[in-house]
Amino acid sequence: MQPSDKRPLNLRRQSIYLLPNSFTLAALFAGFYAIVQAMNHRFEPAAVAIFVAMVLDGMDGRVARMTNTQSAFGAEFDSLSDMVSFGVAPALVAYEWMLRGFGKLGWIVAFIYCAAAALRLARFNTQLEVADKRFFQGMPSPTAAALVAGFVWISLEAGWTGEAIRWGALVVTAFAGLTMVSNVRYYSFKEINVRKTVPFFVLLPILFVLVAIAANPPIALFALFVVYALSGYVLALWNRLKPANKA
Repeated sequence: MQPSDKRPLNLRRQSIYLLPNSFTLAALFAGFYAIVQAMNHRFEPAAVAIFVAMVLDGMDGRVARMTNTQSAFGAEFDSLSDMVSFGVAPALVAYEWMLRGFGKLGWIVAFIYCAAAALRLARFNTQLEVADKRFFQGMPSPTAAALVAGFVWISLEAGWTGEAIRWGALVVTAFAGLTMVSNVRYYSFKEINVRKTVPFFVLLPILFVLVAIAANPPIALFALFVVYALSGYVLALWNRLKPANKA
C-alpha cells in the first residue's frame, strides 16, 4: 500500500511557483543591497542595484505569464519587493547621498517619497480590475526610482558637486514622489504585441537606444526615464488643450 499524505489540506496547498518568485526575490535582494551600499556611502553601486532591481522586477511578471504560473502569493510578494526596491531604497540612497545635509527638510522629503511609493502601490493593487490597462494612474514606482537613482549615478559619474546638486537631489526626489500619487496618466505599453510583425525601420530607434546605453549608461538611462516622466505631463497638457483646438 502507498503511504497516505496525512498532512492537513491547508499545509499541502501552501506551495509557490519557484521560477517567477525567484526573480522577485532577486529584485528584493537588489533593493536591500542598494540600502546597504548607501549606508556604507558607496552610492554608485547603490544606484546601479536599483536599476538591476528594475530589470528583475520587469522579468518576474513576464516569466509568470509565459509559464502560466501567476498566483496571488506572487502578486503580493511582488508588491512587497517593489516597496523595498523602489520605495525605501531610493529614499535612503538620496537621503544618505545629499538630503542629509538639509537636516529636517531632507528626511521629510525622503519620507514623502517613501510614503508616496507605498500609496502608489496600494492604489495600483486596488484598481487592477477597473483601471484602464493602457495607462498608469500616477508615475510607476520603478520610473520614480530610476529618476532618483539615475540622478545619483549621473552626478557621481560626472563628478558634479556643490549646492546646486544638493537642491537638484531634493527637487528630483520630491518630484518623483509627488508624481507617483498624482492623477497624471502614463502610457503603460501593455498594448504592444511583441509577436506582431512590424516594419523594418521600427528596429532603428531600439538600436539607437541600445547603442546609447552601451556608450554611456548613466546619461542614457537617466535621459530615457526623464522623457517618460515628463510624457505624462505633456499628455495631460495635450488633453487639456484638445477641446480648445476643436473649438
